Amino acid sequence: MIISHTGKVAFITGAGSGIGRGIAMRLASDGAHIAAFDLNLEAAKETVEMLVASGGTGIALRGDVRSRQEVSGAIDETTTVLGSLDLLVNNAGVVTMSALDDLTDDEWDFVVDVNLKGQFIVSQIAARVMPPGSAIVNLATVESEVVVSSSGHCQVHYNASKGGVTMLTKALAVELGLKGIRVNAVAPGPINTHFTGGDVNSAEAMAFMSQRLLVPRVGEPEDIANAVSFLLSDAASYIDGVQLPVDGGWLTR
Repeated sequence: MIISHTGKVAFITGAGSGIGRGIAMRLASDGAHIAAFDLNLEAAKETVEMLVASGGTGIALRGDVRSRQEVSGAIDETTTVLGSLDLLVNNAGVVTMSALDDLTDDEWDFVVDVNLKGQFIVSQIAARVMPPGSAIVNLATVESEVVVSSSGHCQVHYNASKGGVTMLTKALAVELGLKGIRVNAVAPGPINTHFTGGDVNSAEAMAFMSQRLLVPRVGEPEDIANAVSFLLSDAASYIDGVQLPVDGGWLTR
């Protein structure tokens, strides 16, 4: 299947590294102009340099998804410089590795505000300028549906925030369907990034994950980017309000 986003403008949060960078590169290769939004401006600039070197176009924007002022400013700059905003990817996310007994209110607020409230803020502001026919993809996780623990405890604040993304996606699909904007989510399984600070390719990690993975490898950012590009495309024009696991079969057993 050939997917084209030629002439479209994509705003991607957390585009400075990992899955966000992979999505930016894929959408640029599919013809989209990229607005790479990240708390780390230098990282966002590096992403744009990479996609430009590969023949794409884009701008780097600094901002925090929790700040309405910064999000509004970045979206205004996107439409001014690139001409429109047609595709939105709510990718920015965080986690802290605290067990329940050690979890503080500040940690809870930080993770939930970035992962859930941030997607709400960005979607609300962006949808006001997105034309009919636009599309949004939110990044959830398999941990929005199942609890994953390899060390005796999970991250309850992370699970709660991403479970919220699943229902936020459905609610946004209903609300924004009135404007002709589709909203879907992708739920990654274990992906080869530095998100958790650990090595997902270590022998210990693979021994744990192999109990659930049907595809015998860790996913790459490109695996997620491929799914995101599809859901944003016209090829998925009859798909709305769903969450697509891209997890190597993690949720199957």
